[in-house]
Amino acid sequence: MAVTMADITKLRNLTSAGLMDCKKALAETDGDIEKAVEILRKKGQAVAAKREDREASEGCVLAKCDGTFAAVVALKCETDFVGKNEGFVNLTKSILDAAMAAKAKSLDEVKELEINGQKIADLIIEQTGKTGEKIELGAYECVEAPATVAYNHFGNKLATLVAFSKAGINEQVYKNVAMQVAAMNPLAVDECDVAEEVKEKEIAVAIEKTKAEQVQKAVDAALKKAGINPAHVDSEDHMESNKAKGWITEEDVAKAKEIIATVSAEKAANLPEAMIQNIAKGRLGKFLKEVCLLNQEDVTSDDKKSVRETLKAIDPELSVVTFKRINLNAD
Repeated sequence: MAVTMADITKLRNLTSAGLMDCKKALAETDGDIEKAVEILRKKGQAVAAKREDREASEGCVLAKCDGTFAAVVALKCETDFVGKNEGFVNLTKSILDAAMAAKAKSLDEVKELEINGQKIADLIIEQTGKTGEKIELGAYECVEAPATVAYNHFGNKLATLVAFSKAGINEQVYKNVAMQVAAMNPLAVDECDVAEEVKEKEIAVAIEKTKAEQVQKAVDAALKKAGINPAHVDSEDHMESNKAKGWITEEDVAKAKEIIATVSAEKAANLPEAMIQNIAKGRLGKFLKEVCLLNQEDVTSDDKKSVRETLKAIDPELSVVTFKRINLNAD
């Protein structure tokens, strides 16, 4: 049976596959549209399997809210060219709309949803066949609360969701916090949401850093007292380089090494523990201010208020319940 252009056009409209792929599929099935669709779907599955080991680091991220429920989805691909393609963006929108309609709670649940009678997981396989790239549903997050907001950053690579404790507030207030999450990439809403192991790790790092600084201060003071510039002997490479330049002598190098070894050992053995702990706790506090959303300086505030202070000034009962952030680019 001869393959007509009308049949090819119809198959392309059904599958969005390439002209030659549609022609070959119709020729193989003697013009049977349904069988040709299945062949093209299988081709998509074959491409997907072939590309399982490829990295999908580009794509499209979109978020949406309907008042009390908000969701964000990331459909990933291999190249920015495909990620910006209208069909790819529209598929991302369709997946997000389906997730919103179902109020899906997980990535696996989204994959099982249907769009026009076809599972999302199968649609993604088909998209792989059309583009020749690895396509995957890379991430899905949702929030529920009395009020929610979704923010889509320009370029569709970054989106955020924020859930609030109270509805009825000016929409711009909600949006400002969602933009804060996008810009400042907080780790948690508040200190209590930061895992204890994270805090313990930060304290341990702060203690070691503080000890090293105290030892270095003592070494620098001893070197200066001996008439040696600490910057000239802060590494073996610098010692050799500065000696070659005539800035220090062989005797200076020997004296510096002796001072560094002796003073470092003495100071490390006699560090004031209480002071070290206090400085480390201060550093932890600074860390928590930087990574906790409510503690962060409000990027929209002219008087350096924290996000918490900004929200409380608007309504004492207003706060952030949770947030989600998906970014395809490195932070």
